Amino acid sequence: MTQSAENTVQLALQGVTKSFNGGAGQVTALEGIDLDVRQGEFVCLVGPSGCGKSTLLSLIAGLEQADAGSMLLDGEPVRTPGRDRMVMFQQDALFPWLNVLDNVLFGLRLKSNLTEVECLEVARYYLDLVGLADRELARPHELSGGMRQRVALARCLAPNPRVLLMDEPFSSLDALTRDQLYGDIQRIFTQRRKTIVLVTHNIREAVCLGDRVVLLSPNPGRVRQVFDINLPRPRRINDPALANLAAEVTAALATHLATSESVE
Repeated sequence: MTQSAENTVQLALQGVTKSFNGGAGQVTALEGIDLDVRQGEFVCLVGPSGCGKSTLLSLIAGLEQADAGSMLLDGEPVRTPGRDRMVMFQQDALFPWLNVLDNVLFGLRLKSNLTEVECLEVARYYLDLVGLADRELARPHELSGGMRQRVALARCLAPNPRVLLMDEPFSSLDALTRDQLYGDIQRIFTQRRKTIVLVTHNIREAVCLGDRVVLLSPNPGRVRQVFDINLPRPRRINDPALANLAAEVTAALATHLATSESVE
């Protein structure tokens, strides 16, 4: 990827605001969100429950509509879901009646410009990329949680979306499996340079994976601070330099939360 391509803003959010009707009246989940995501960048959204992280991801995915502001993907307004944005959820959401290969093929077969042979070639390429080339005939119930998330990742990447959206995809996994997947994600990101937006509660996870970490705080959800993560890849989550930077981000978030509470 050229330097000019890396500096291209692919996803542009300006003044994005979203409210919901709650039991106590209208609740503003997000207010005035401004954020640019460059092509081939890995951006992590962090913050406590209620800060609007998942709401923001849903808006980018087109699953929700903003009340105000604009969202542009490659200069085009984001209004509805589309195959240019794929979402990887906390649960793998695989089809239990399909084997691994057919799960990955599901989205590919919706692309009218691909023959069945081409679909199979692409699906097998991504299964090999996530280390599951030998499990293509297995059913989801025969796989571990980490393997199922690898299949979900291959399924999201196979249609070649412009942006991959990840909503806490590692939170239900044990620590060892998460560590293995952090390595896999970094390897795949380095090879494919896909634009990724990840939502997580885990600040050390965000520092491990992201090029930038965006702090949000609640009541209403706003961007409070953005950290550039300049650590070389591959990163290990327990490396001292990573742990120190994660502690710095955590301290900044605590300060912003205290400030927000004092304003209330």
